[in-house]
Amino acid sequence: MKLHQEFTVASPLDTVWAYFHDIPRVAAALPGAEYFGEKDGKHTGKVTSKVGPFHASFEGEAAVVYNDAAKTVQMEGKGVDKKGASRGKMTMNCALEGEGNVTKVVVDTDLQLSGTIAQFGRTGIITEIANVLVADFVRNAEADLAASLTPAVDGHAAAQPTPAARPASKPLSATTLLMASLKAWLRGLFAKRAS
Repeated sequence: MKLHQEFTVASPLDTVWAYFHDIPRVAAALPGAEYFGEKDGKHTGKVTSKVGPFHASFEGEAAVVYNDAAKTVQMEGKGVDKKGASRGKMTMNCALEGEGNVTKVVVDTDLQLSGTIAQFGRTGIITEIANVLVADFVRNAEADLAASLTPAVDGHAAAQPTPAARPASKPLSATTLLMASLKAWLRGLFAKRAS
C-alpha cells in the first residue's frame, strides 16, 4: 500500500530539519509512538493504535538515513504485533522544503501489512488513520517547537524537557478512529456511485 502525504510545519526549514534529527523528540510528537533507544545502529520503539475493538501494538526497529544537502530523510522499518499476529514493513521517503517561515514536508510511504491488520488496509482505513496521525503529529511538533523558542525569563532560559522526561504520545482515541473509518467508508461509497 502506498501513501502520499503533504503538510506544512509553522517553522523555518533549518529549525524543522534540526527537529527531524532528534528522533526521540519526533517520536514523542507522534500519537501512540514510544521510543526505546538506538541498538546496533537502528532505532527501536513501539507504535500502538486502536481501531474499534482491534488493538495493534507494533514493536520493531528502523534504519534512518539523512541527506543534509537535499534535506531528505529515508527510513526503512519493520515491526511485529505479537498479540495480534500482524506484521508490518515500511519504507518512507521524506523531503523538506523551506517556504518562507514555514516548511513543506512531503512524505511517500510504501507499507506492507500481513496478518489481522491487513484487512484494514483493504478498506482504506489505514490511509485515514495515517492522515489523522499526521495532523496530530504536526500539531504536537509545532507546540514542541514553539515551546523550545520560549524567551528567557529573568535572564534564565526556559527549561526544556529532555527526551526521557517527555511522556509518550497517547494512542488515537476510539472516537477519532471511528470518524476516520466512517470517512473512509463514505468516500468508498461515493466513489462506487460515481463510477
